[in-house]
Amino acid sequence: MRDLTLQDAAKALGLTRPALIKRMREAELLNEKNLPTHPLRDRLYLRIHEGSWMHEKFGMQYTQSTRVRPTALRWLEQKLGIQRDLPPAEQDRRDVG
Repeated sequence: MRDLTLQDAAKALGLTRPALIKRMREAELLNEKNLPTHPLRDRLYLRIHEGSWMHEKFGMQYTQSTRVRPTALRWLEQKLGIQRDLPPAEQDRRDVG
């Protein structure tokens, strides 16, 4: 599974992107540039995505953004104090009787 953008992670947690960023900053998980405050400590949960694009006038432009690993959603719930309902359990098709 691919890493999630902050928008996708917010949707999965039932929040808006600005609300997720605000909570992550308050918990000191993100800095003022919305990048992980402690990239080495939190590398199992958050990573920095580096991108680039070509501008006609100014040449190559470089960007950085935060990506959330799919396994980090439970970790974020705990860190940010988010209560989320678990999805209903699916019945095993192998059960008989």
